[in-house]
Amino acid sequence: MEARSVDAIPIGDEWQYEPKWDGFRCLLTRNADAVTMYSKSGQDLRRYFPELAAAALELREKSFILDGEIVVPVEGRFSFDDLLQRIHPAASRVKKLSEQTPALFFAFDLLRQRKSELEGLPLGKRRPLLEDFAARHFAGAGRFRLSPASLKLKDAHHWLASAGGGSDGVIAKRVDLPYQAGNRDGMQKIKHYRSADCVIGGFRYGENVQSGRKVVGSLLLGLYDADGLLHHVGFSSGIKAKDKPALTDKLEAIRQDRSFTGNAPGGPSRWSTKRSSEWQPVKPKYVVEVSYDHVTGGRFRHGTSILRWRPDKKPVQCTFEQVHQKIDRSLLSKLKIKGSI
Repeated sequence: MEARSVDAIPIGDEWQYEPKWDGFRCLLTRNADAVTMYSKSGQDLRRYFPELAAAALELREKSFILDGEIVVPVEGRFSFDDLLQRIHPAASRVKKLSEQTPALFFAFDLLRQRKSELEGLPLGKRRPLLEDFAARHFAGAGRFRLSPASLKLKDAHHWLASAGGGSDGVIAKRVDLPYQAGNRDGMQKIKHYRSADCVIGGFRYGENVQSGRKVVGSLLLGLYDADGLLHHVGFSSGIKAKDKPALTDKLEAIRQDRSFTGNAPGGPSRWSTKRSSEWQPVKPKYVVEVSYDHVTGGRFRHGTSILRWRPDKKPVQCTFEQVHQKIDRSLLSKLKIKGSI
């Protein structure tokens, strides 16, 4: 099932609500002694999470299909950076990480049990079967956990408001529909967006040319740490075409040799061309408020959206303190996630 992005939590008796986990979606199948694990894109995940494959073989049930999310808990929260490190070509590295930071599988759907194919049943009937499956097989605090679900709108609002530390919003699913493989008719996602005031530390020219000149394509954003160092934390590219010439004049007037004194934008990678990695440092003078969804490893994981300029704010006031995410301790406690928070 795919999720359609919407702006508000849907309301009605036909909806079930769940936390939206910040991990890797995975369809896990066991047939006797064989376990397969595939991502939404069809990537084989078993080799990257051998501890989950081994845990699946330890369950008493020998034939099932679970839909769920893979997460990596680190010090009482879920770390997407540690999750990404698992996608490594070296088997020895994967094995070491699987022992140091073992993953968890949060099950939120049961599509087959023994010889019973369940995906044709409405979610309202599949969920009780999943809960019974979990009660019988997920005993203790092993690698498998039952992902919470609720029919109460107040729970959905609580999960959305407290998103952070591993969850990033709410998933709403139609209880009256069978499993909607390959489409977005039965599931919606509502993400919790936050805002932060950031310093403009540089810019990249865009690919397009206006009036015979290059114009700004994206802004490079920075935040100060406790030692006063300015770190590159992400970018924003949602700039209106009509605003680009004036913005280009504004930023070209304050270009200098260096801006970020901490972490700076890197060079070309397998995801970027040499041209896309080139950037122009500017004097840390201007502040913009941006909307973002995730902070991972001290960076905005996705591009941000500019909400407004902040001429009333000093650049040095733009610190990491404003993006520290709170954690829903009660939710993690129910899932038996331990560690210092």
